[in-house]
Amino acid sequence: MEDKFHDECGIFGVYGHPEAAKLAYLGLYAQQHRGQESAGIVASNGKKIYPHKGMGQVAEVFTESTLKKLRGWLAIGHTRYSTAGDTVLLNAQPLTASFNKGLVSLAHNGNLTNARQLRKRLEEKGSIFQTTSDTEVVLHLIARSGKKDFQEALADSLLQVEGAYSLVVLHQDQLYAVRDPHGFRPLVIGMLPRPASPAAGPEPSTDNAFVFASETCAFDLIGAQYIGEVHPGEIVRVDANGLRVSRFAPETPHAFCIFEHVYFSRPDSVIFGRSVHHSRENLGRRLAREAPADADLVVPVPDSGVAAAIGYSAESGLPFKFALIRNHYVGRTFIEPEQNIRDFGVKLKLNPVRSLLEGQRVVLVDDSIVRGTTSRKIVRIIREAGAREVHVRISCPPTIGPCYYGIDTPTQKELIAATHSVDEIRRYLGADSLAYLSLEGLKEAVGDTRGEFCMACYTGNYPTKLVNIQVETANRR
Repeated sequence: MEDKFHDECGIFGVYGHPEAAKLAYLGLYAQQHRGQESAGIVASNGKKIYPHKGMGQVAEVFTESTLKKLRGWLAIGHTRYSTAGDTVLLNAQPLTASFNKGLVSLAHNGNLTNARQLRKRLEEKGSIFQTTSDTEVVLHLIARSGKKDFQEALADSLLQVEGAYSLVVLHQDQLYAVRDPHGFRPLVIGMLPRPASPAAGPEPSTDNAFVFASETCAFDLIGAQYIGEVHPGEIVRVDANGLRVSRFAPETPHAFCIFEHVYFSRPDSVIFGRSVHHSRENLGRRLAREAPADADLVVPVPDSGVAAAIGYSAESGLPFKFALIRNHYVGRTFIEPEQNIRDFGVKLKLNPVRSLLEGQRVVLVDDSIVRGTTSRKIVRIIREAGAREVHVRISCPPTIGPCYYGIDTPTQKELIAATHSVDEIRRYLGADSLAYLSLEGLKEAVGDTRGEFCMACYTGNYPTKLVNIQVETANRR
């Protein structure tokens, strides 16, 4: 079940709420799927910051007692899957630095494709880095900026970096949310009423609290109203005067990450102004039109293939069945039997419903094939449960290239579709047939009428220059 593109990171920010840290905790909890290796929150009362970070999932890192120590009405948070930089507490975010422009905390979702070059240049000028994360480059650039105003220094710094970044930045009594000019990674804005709380210390006079998140599902949990996106190339500043929007970069062709709609984002989120669940059902419907199968039922690979399988079933008229049951309680470690059990890792997480599969011709729907190893095991499990035929349908085109914009992907030579034909992959999986959604079908399903999505993982056409990036090793966050 690990043969997937890994989620990147989730970020969250809140301004003007007496329980800012608790809201950040809940916002990160709702976005746990975006990163499970570390989590952190920095809270502030506008004068002093209160940080807490740890390795593990959100509920493991934060307790009631730790949250009580995170005082103030501003907070930013981060949940991380390590991709650029080591898996150590030192790299956990938010990152905090103190310099002549004051105390700054920053949380980042994305990957800076020129971080290596910038870091080398900064080190030659005397900068001393504390982490191996590409995010720290931004803090050093801000510190060295000749601009006295913090927002101008932030903008000046971001114009020097390339790649993907959605940021939430805490500076004194201000909160900033920023999205790169291409808009690779999502960043949304929400609002909720601000309750009065004298115990929280001095607070802004705004009637509403503002929140920012990678996904709108975080707003649903805390009862915030989704009011829009931070658009590509924008800095959104929230302070005592309310929310203000400004551009820091010229208009650039958009490159929204298509995998947010194919796989990463929760289906109950609105990403890039569009319902993720709606997109995934459309992927399945279009797949059914492009690649029908003479079969008896449609079975999703849970959980990632469910919405597309619903669409495939609705369009084809074949019944939808949950014939693979996922165990949601598998922890980080488990005791393996001494004897060799074939496909043990997959069986631990997925189990077939034999009564639904015996003697049936099955359409197995999933969102993607990466290396093919897990898909092969799932096909075998379904056959061993008695299925007569297994027809694999994938709700995106063949993945032929790694991502350099914030997704953990294997190297190109590890991507099975980069080195094998569709029929070769079918034979490797042991399937009776295999079909992928076409690139045109993908664009139609997500409503990409203006070419605003990045599809480099399917086409090999990257929207930015990849200067001095080792192609065989994708740097990601």
